[in-house]
Amino acid sequence: MLTSTDFSGLLNQRFFQNLLPVPATNVLKLGQITPDFELPDINNGKLVRLSNYRGDRPVVLAFTRIFTEKQYCPFCFPHIKALNESWEKFADRNIELLMVTSTDDRQSEIVVKDLGLKMPLLSDPGVRVFRTYQTGQALGAPLPAQFVLDRDGKLLFKHLFSFIDHNASVETLLKYFDKQEDGHTLS
Repeated sequence: MLTSTDFSGLLNQRFFQNLLPVPATNVLKLGQITPDFELPDINNGKLVRLSNYRGDRPVVLAFTRIFTEKQYCPFCFPHIKALNESWEKFADRNIELLMVTSTDDRQSEIVVKDLGLKMPLLSDPGVRVFRTYQTGQALGAPLPAQFVLDRDGKLLFKHLFSFIDHNASVETLLKYFDKQEDGHTLS
């Protein structure tokens, strides 16, 4: 699925830094506290620090692959739409859903507007957080990944991109919170 035939802005420094394939090598273990970071939330105009959610609420980190404000990964575009359409399911259960992209602030503002994003969109154009979480890279952008964190910031689930299983579904992400609510805390 080609989301646009406008490839302007594609060939930039980020593209060339992420051109060569590097597989995801994330070694975080279940129950481990995940690395902290701070990124701008383009949708809400504020800085978001992951550690601010610790002790308050669980978090889903959805690293996504957007090349430019007009070019989306064909595997990620449906996933972005599904997460956005399901945002209330997370919010109603006091789960913070944070989407992380490598687009710059300007590109991210266009993405927020064009897709009508309800969830926070965190901009990481230097791909520092993508690299900290070792999501991998290929063909000009970091690869997608999803991480489910409990209210204490401990890892409950991670999904790294593969061509067989691109992104964890909304249902897969939510099922980890169903287990917690049923008294089967995984942390």
